[in-house]
Amino acid sequence: MTAVLLCSHGDVKDDLGGTLLWRDDIERKVVIKMDEALMFAVAAKPQLVVIDRDLPWAARAVTALREEASTRSLSIVVIARGDFDASEVELLECGANAILRLPAGPEWNERLERLMAVPVRKEARFPVSFGVETSSSGGAAADAHAVNLSASGMLLETAAPLGMQEEVQLQFLLPPAPDAVRVEAQVVRMATAKQFGVEFRRVGADVSRRIQRFLAALEA
Repeated sequence: MTAVLLCSHGDVKDDLGGTLLWRDDIERKVVIKMDEALMFAVAAKPQLVVIDRDLPWAARAVTALREEASTRSLSIVVIARGDFDASEVELLECGANAILRLPAGPEWNERLERLMAVPVRKEARFPVSFGVETSSSGGAAADAHAVNLSASGMLLETAAPLGMQEEVQLQFLLPPAPDAVRVEAQVVRMATAKQFGVEFRRVGADVSRRIQRFLAALEA
């Protein structure tokens, strides 16, 4: 059974009861204390950790989950009420995969499905060229290396300044095909000062198949 860890002081069913998290095949564990959350995460390895942005220990919990080897790869989503708050940037920098803003809308289930089906990342270091059209980059192209790769994103290593939520245009080679793969992506995590987790957006079927074939070859 799929396990989901829900961290909140309130009645999360009021907020999330209409989403796929309340399906019969989902095992839900609701906690209000950080130590309970960390103990369950280590013991059960849930497919998804949901953390209320307004919990005073939210950022510490995300950091602890990313620092612990057995929970480092868990998918973590933060739920937030009201307008944007500066604490959301801190939560993403600590390692949260996404911020979902309440009330839950029709697009939530698609995003939750992606987050719960965490793709396996393969170590695969190769050159990446990318362009960023944002105020911080001035639209300049830059060089980088992929540190690892999955069907939905990569860990990008570059000296170029990138910020949370910036959109990038990636270009890289995946042997044995000679032509470059081009993918639109968004920065969703700052792993270190020079390493950024990016999530692929609007990936075409042909590009998706090429990435899957490359990952399968690495597995072999």
